[in-house]
Parts: sequence; C-alpha cells; structure tokens
Amino acid sequence: MQSLYKSNIVRNMPPYLFAHIQKKKQKLMEQGSDVIDLGIGAPDLPPPSYIIEELSKHIKNRHLHRYSPYQGIPELRQAVATFYQEKYNVTLDPEEEILILIGSKEGLVHLIQSVINPGDKVILPDPGYPVYKMGVHMTQGRAVYLPLDKNKEYKPNWKMLSEQDKEEAKLLFLNYPNNPTGATAQKETFVKAVQIANKYNICIAHDAAYDHVTFSDYKSPSLLQVDGAKKVGVELGSLSKNFNMTGWRIGYIVGNSSVIQALATLKSNIDTSQFIPVQIAAIKALEQSEDEIRTIHHTMEKRMLKTWKLLKNAGFEVEKTKGTIFLWVKVPKGYTSSSFTEQVLDQAHVIVTPGSAFGEQGEGFFRIALTVPEERLIEAVQRIDSWLNGGK
Repeated sequence: MQSLYKSNIVRNMPPYLFAHIQKKKQKLMEQGSDVIDLGIGAPDLPPPSYIIEELSKHIKNRHLHRYSPYQGIPELRQAVATFYQEKYNVTLDPEEEILILIGSKEGLVHLIQSVINPGDKVILPDPGYPVYKMGVHMTQGRAVYLPLDKNKEYKPNWKMLSEQDKEEAKLLFLNYPNNPTGATAQKETFVKAVQIANKYNICIAHDAAYDHVTFSDYKSPSLLQVDGAKKVGVELGSLSKNFNMTGWRIGYIVGNSSVIQALATLKSNIDTSQFIPVQIAAIKALEQSEDEIRTIHHTMEKRMLKTWKLLKNAGFEVEKTKGTIFLWVKVPKGYTSSSFTEQVLDQAHVIVTPGSAFGEQGEGFFRIALTVPEERLIEAVQRIDSWLNGGK
C-alpha cells in the first residue's frame, strides 16, 4: 500500500550505497563486533578552532537567526571572489558569478535540475561520485559515461565518447582531485575539456570538493583558469573536506553567470540558503593562507603514506596520491569488488567501498577512506592482511 505513494523516480532509485553499508555496520555492532569504518568519506578531524570560535561568536547574535539572502550573504560571496583571485588569479563577480550552496552535494543535484530536461544527455566520469548518476536519474536525463583511463592517471579518455554523444550532451561533469581514485589533474586536462565544450556547446561542471586537500608540492588547478572557461563552465567548491566542516553543509558554485542564475532561480524556490553564522564562519575559513590550509591536511597526508606502505607490504596494488582523503586499491585475484568488500566486512569487520559502486570502470578496485586515526588504519590493514593471508 505504501508503494502507491512513491513517485516512479523514487521507486526506481536504488538505495544510497552508504545507507546500506551503515545498516550492516549497525547490525555487527549490536552483535558486539568492533567495526572499523573506512567507507564513507567524512573526516574525523574537527574544523580548526578559529572557525569554531567564529561560529560561536556569531551564533549568539539574535539578529543573525533570520533568513539568509537566497544567494548567500554578500560578505561570503565576496570572500569566495577574493579567494579565487588570490589562489587562482581568477576574477569573479560576486553578484552574478557566485552562489552559496548548502554543501556541494545539494548543489550538484540542483544544478542538474537547473540545466537538464527529460531525455537530455549528461556525460559522467567513470568511475565517479554516485550522486552524479542519481541527479541525472531524478531529472529523467540520460547518463553517458566517460571512462577515466587507469593507465594514464585516470585522465578522461575522450576517444571513448561517440560523436553523437558529444553532439547531444548538454552537461559534462569532471572531478579533480578525484573521488574515488584520488587522481589529480594538471591544467591541460581542463584545457582539453573546454575545447570540447566550446566545440559541442556543452556546459562543464567541475566538482572541486577536494581542491585544497593536496599533498607535498602539488596544487590543484581551477577549471576557471583556462581561457574561455567561464563561457562554458562552472566549478563547485566545498568547505566540507577542505576545512573538515562536513556536517556544516556549506559550499559554493562559481563561473558562468547564466548557469549560476538558473540554479539561483531553482534554489530560491526550494531553500533559503544556509544559516548565517555558518556562512560567517566560512568567511573565516576562506581567509586563511595557503600554508594554513596545507597544515590542516598534513595529518591526512601522513595517514595516506602510512596506509599506502602497509597495503604495499601486504601485497596490494595501490598508488600514492597527491590529494583527497582516499586510496584506490586493486582487489586481490579471485574476487570481484563486491565479493571482496563483503568478505572484508564479514571476516575482518572492516568497511571499505567496492569500486563497482562508482561505475563500470571501478570494478576490480576498492576505496579506502582515511577517516580514522592512524592506529585504527594500521589495525584495519592488519585485520585484512590476517584474514586474506592467514597472517603469513
């Protein structure tokens, strides 16, 4: 009887992968098992104290508990513009080219709804963040998959797109540093994308949720640094992973004014932006220097290097990354992505994410989120190694 009240879109939508994993985790914990969760990408580290203090200071101001302007407070939009100018030498108009989001996940889905009509084609990276696919499903669009070449550092394999798909596509998603692979890109990747977008009149949406979670001397470029990118593209940023503010739900989208205004129209009919004190705290975060931002991610880099070394010693095929909070690991022979991760959970009580959850090109891999303290990462690898190799 309840199914009568579901739309066809919801009825045909698979459950969110991590919701399923969390249910299984809860069942094991109720049985007394100690489960190490390396599945969902939610940093365990707190935001820097100066961000928390900024929120605490302004949350006491009774005048800030009203609705926010629909597009976000002007001070935060200006802070985003200043941030882009200083970090990327990109000039943005805070009124027309910047919109504040309730986290970039929300922004991704609403962006698709703002641009896509039923039947329109959307090019998605494979492997890629599952929310892209779900957003296309919700608009009744048609997903076209762009394989990322594992032999070329997971750069887009443009040759795998047919001429017809390029001619019919309306929107293209890119994501670097990449979830789930941890791959990073140089500016040349975006130059090629802009050339294709201009030729075929495709809008590019670059999901830059991990653009500041970078290691060593690597600095992630912006799509908007490419000449002409604003004519065809937008970029979504998030404070969730960059400043350990996942639960705060604050992000932004910048770039093409027509796309920004379309999204602003949709959002003004759906939400009233984020709580103003959270937006003010976001300003404090964006005002920090490049050195300060890198300090935030030093712990994650140490975890990545330690876990990478342990996995290599245990016989896994895995590459070091230059960014993100993930490691992308090849499953051992004799397993699929799903069978391996199921066994790891059942036998070692460790949650890792099957690569197949991120698309056809993810089969044969699993993703580790570096979102627990180093000692728990060490224990997780030891458990997997002990189960898989009998402790040998």
